Amino acid sequence: MNPRALVAVCLVVGLALAGGAFAQNAKCKLAKVVDWPVRMVGSHIVVDGAINGQKIGITLDTGAQMSLILRSAAVRLDLPKRDAPGLRMFGVGGETRMEIASVDDFRLGEVSTKGMQLYVAGERDFAAGFDVLLGEDFLRNFDVEFDLAHRAVRLYKTSDCGGVSLAYWTKDVPGEVEIEPISDTRPRISFTVHINGRPIDAILDSGASTSVLTKQHAAAVGVTPDSPGVVPGYSSQGLGARSVDSWIGTFESFAIGNESIPDVRIRFADLWKQTTFTSTGSRIARNVTRTEPMLLGADFLRAHRTLVAHSQRKVYFTYVGGPVFQVGPALPQPASRPDGDAPPRTGNN
Repeated sequence: MNPRALVAVCLVVGLALAGGAFAQNAKCKLAKVVDWPVRMVGSHIVVDGAINGQKIGITLDTGAQMSLILRSAAVRLDLPKRDAPGLRMFGVGGETRMEIASVDDFRLGEVSTKGMQLYVAGERDFAAGFDVLLGEDFLRNFDVEFDLAHRAVRLYKTSDCGGVSLAYWTKDVPGEVEIEPISDTRPRISFTVHINGRPIDAILDSGASTSVLTKQHAAAVGVTPDSPGVVPGYSSQGLGARSVDSWIGTFESFAIGNESIPDVRIRFADLWKQTTFTSTGSRIARNVTRTEPMLLGADFLRAHRTLVAHSQRKVYFTYVGGPVFQVGPALPQPASRPDGDAPPRTGNN
């Protein structure tokens, strides 16, 4: 079975679980497919599952273009693996080697599927309970609601809802942003935000614990590691083996849809430093370079109730409280600098 069977099988079974539909107007129907209780593992959004009877955590990762099992989990679960010839994957930290694992029984929430194959990747251990990435290749088949204030993620199927707001939980005007077309070859939730008044391409990446801007695009709006008040942050890590440096800086403004935040502290990093590669026949494009200027991460989703309406190519959101960007701690600074000045103070937004 093709490793992408996880996507196909879960879709078919999930549709069979669809609950009742409720109407947004005379024609629009929003049918709930599944209502997952979720928990946070660190800053990752996790649904409980199992592989071959052993408990696992399934991370909902809209930033992952391909669903997969982490190599550390495949080893722990003693899954049979084989090479995935000609397939290569790049992300934060550079390249990760690809394999294919055979799974006798895969459970996602209450749904169990027999005889699956999953892609395997990841060059480092992550937190316990962070084992499988369920990516946008699967999630794009649904409208996805992140209601993290109530520890829930819900999947929907809609019909006849063109021009109708799907932010059913509010009577107020929700935030709204259009997303770029999503396809099998480009499964990502991409849209435009504005930083310091300048348009910046961003993707919604629920697998990123905190939002982050690239170093290059931070510089383009006037913030560099040498700017006043900027302090070094802890390194960023992804599926690749390497880490990348990060910094925390203050930006004049951040805006998405009708929501605007002044004097906002955002983390920025040299995200794609190790992701340039010239293909020599493998199943990736030539001169592959990851270029997404900004990842809007799980911190944004914790601060907003959000519905990704794939059916309408829109994201709806309402603010529910707390910091929109959780920049994390800065690296420890010396008690004093050679010139006697105290280090800059830092804090969350």
